[in-house]
Amino acid sequence: MIKFIFLLCFMVSVINCDNRKNKHRLEYNKTKKVMSLPFFNSQDFTPEWIDENSINYQKIHKIPDFSFVNQDGDTITKSDYMGKIYVADFFFTSCTGICRSLSLNMKLIQDTFLNDPEVLLLSHSVTPQIDSVSVLKKYATTYGINSDKWNLVTGEKEAIYELARSAYFSDEGFVKTKEASAFIHTENFLLIDKKGRIRGVYNGTLKLSTKRLMRHISLLKNEQ
Repeated sequence: MIKFIFLLCFMVSVINCDNRKNKHRLEYNKTKKVMSLPFFNSQDFTPEWIDENSINYQKIHKIPDFSFVNQDGDTITKSDYMGKIYVADFFFTSCTGICRSLSLNMKLIQDTFLNDPEVLLLSHSVTPQIDSVSVLKKYATTYGINSDKWNLVTGEKEAIYELARSAYFSDEGFVKTKEASAFIHTENFLLIDKKGRIRGVYNGTLKLSTKRLMRHISLLKNEQ
């Protein structure tokens, strides 16, 4: 019986591993002669490769307009990120769990692309009632965050939660329960292309996954 349970757990682990690999599978674009990342248009993060000539190309999911305030008190909107490749995540400064790993791996991305104007980072506070501008500024100082590269943003809780759920698909619990007041806590890093489309989802607590993300940023930089 114990052997059976062990075998079952192993099989589930393999399946989950394969699913994660499928989400990051690349395809070769014969027309452009480059490797291509998929698009993600739904909560289940099913990867889709959609050709520019397809009738579905104009229907690809995009991050909508937003307006928040960053650690310097500046207003940050979608226009600040259009034409840029960026990595988005959700965190809170008082987190004693995964947020430290998320921030350290975001810092790795920041430092790797520090002098690359095409790449930006965006972290949304899920406790905006606590994470004021001054609190975010202190957090930014602690982690060596460069404001020109990485924005920590706060704002109306409803707006942040709606963006997390409907734009970035970053609340698996809400998909199941539909409980609007539920707390959002996600380990996902989302890779967004220059047109505001989701091109990758990664476990932001893992350095290996973060390094894969950085390789994929390089692929996006080669897209026209």
